[in-house]
Amino acid sequence: MTLLNKAKFQGRDFICLHDFSKEEIANMIEVAHQLKLETKKGIPHPLLKGKTLAMIFTKSSTRTRVAFEVGIYQLGGYGLFLSDRDIQIGRGETIEDTARVLSRMVDGIMIRTFSHQQVTDLAKHATVPVINGLSDLLHPTQVLADLLTIKEHKGKLEGLKLTYIGDGNNMANSLMLGGAKMGLHVVIASPDGYKPDEQIVAIAQKDAKVNGGLVEIMTDPAAAAKNADVLYTDVWASMGQEDEAELRKKAFEGYQINEGILKLAKPEAIVLHCLPAHRGEEITHEVIEGPQSVVFDEAENRLHAHKAIMALVM
Repeated sequence: MTLLNKAKFQGRDFICLHDFSKEEIANMIEVAHQLKLETKKGIPHPLLKGKTLAMIFTKSSTRTRVAFEVGIYQLGGYGLFLSDRDIQIGRGETIEDTARVLSRMVDGIMIRTFSHQQVTDLAKHATVPVINGLSDLLHPTQVLADLLTIKEHKGKLEGLKLTYIGDGNNMANSLMLGGAKMGLHVVIASPDGYKPDEQIVAIAQKDAKVNGGLVEIMTDPAAAAKNADVLYTDVWASMGQEDEAELRKKAFEGYQINEGILKLAKPEAIVLHCLPAHRGEEITHEVIEGPQSVVFDEAENRLHAHKAIMALVM
């Protein structure tokens, strides 16, 4: 396979979708699609033969870890899992020193952590590409997989209405940024006190104007869901917020994707969830297992999207 415009990507960090143009994100989605087709056909693509990815996890993971570890293997490279219990960062070594040391030994670094500042500090001091596998502010690798999934099922991205119902968290932030770049109409419905980051909203709204999209923030989930092409949700309490779980259950009452909300969307609307799901809270069992759910296509696409990112930047 020919990687489209690899020269535009090689050596770059993948921290935030705002850092990439509409054309570059479309390019990443196309590469992910091509890698997926080759994987399904059993065609090997050792594009990163001999290269090593250091994978730092201070947050537990299923999809991110498996997608990166299997992905780098399928690309011919090697993934090195590093939890904060395995490396000195867990005993007080600075992120700056960690960046410098790893840069001398590996070809890329992926980090999944709490503080977004850790991600940006790592990228500042590393001399190899840094991939943001998740921070409390952003989750761009997930949204690249989401965009791939939407395009597969809808045939396009521009002009579609994507409604996210729930906590204005890292997923809401990255969906706004990715959707704005690709010309989607993104609506975030969150209760007061749980809305997305205001600075991210401002950036996304500016990007949307440039790319023919729209970003709206509201509190009414029913109004948000009306005529949506895509419905999306996430858990009400993310990792690190477990002590707020009961408080959040009360705050998010009514912010559930269920049969009633689904009927307000377009008849052919699809349902996404980044997983893990708390069935009966932010989404019902009937919807996530229903015919409009593409949640497990979306989960699989993490593998192909992550491979595209690594193949392009490493």
